[in-house]
Amino acid sequence: MFTPREKPVKYGENLFGKRDLRPNEPQRAAAPMPANSPQATPAIVPSPPRNAPASVAAEPEPVRGEDHGGSKLIVGPNIKLKGVEIHDCDTLVVEGRVEATMVSRAIQIAESGAFNGKVDVEVAEIRGHFQGEMTARKRLVIHASGRVSGKIRYGKMLVQEGGEMSGDISAIAEGAGVTALSVKS
Repeated sequence: MFTPREKPVKYGENLFGKRDLRPNEPQRAAAPMPANSPQATPAIVPSPPRNAPASVAAEPEPVRGEDHGGSKLIVGPNIKLKGVEIHDCDTLVVEGRVEATMVSRAIQIAESGAFNGKVDVEVAEIRGHFQGEMTARKRLVIHASGRVSGKIRYGKMLVQEGGEMSGDISAIAEGAGVTALSVKS
């Protein structure tokens, strides 16, 4: 028998939870590969469901293109990145510690993350700690676990209950100067 923590492997699954072909299931045909394309991989054409009428054929699943959300740099937990300049990165996700200067589209600081330095972004989403100079041109979101301190400039701001901010805080007014607000919480 097996212990309660173990999950029994069902017929047709392997140890990693992926479905294996059953012995009596028809093999799937591979699409022909051009002879002059050594890097091409064969496509798998799905077979129709077992109890579907013969006239119903399964449509091939559309191929998903690359995510055009842009480039993303993830600094994982327990990673320390110090003394760098980050450019041409659409989104920086900080789960560890970063000391840097950054010009980007977005920054996301996880609860376990900390950023110390200078940031110029469109959108900043803070769940961890930020210290330094930040310009969030469109939106600054400070979640309940977020702590922000330093010279902060923002287009629009949302601070959830429990979120903290301190320092020189000011709004970037559209077509006008900067509205200053000095806050210490």
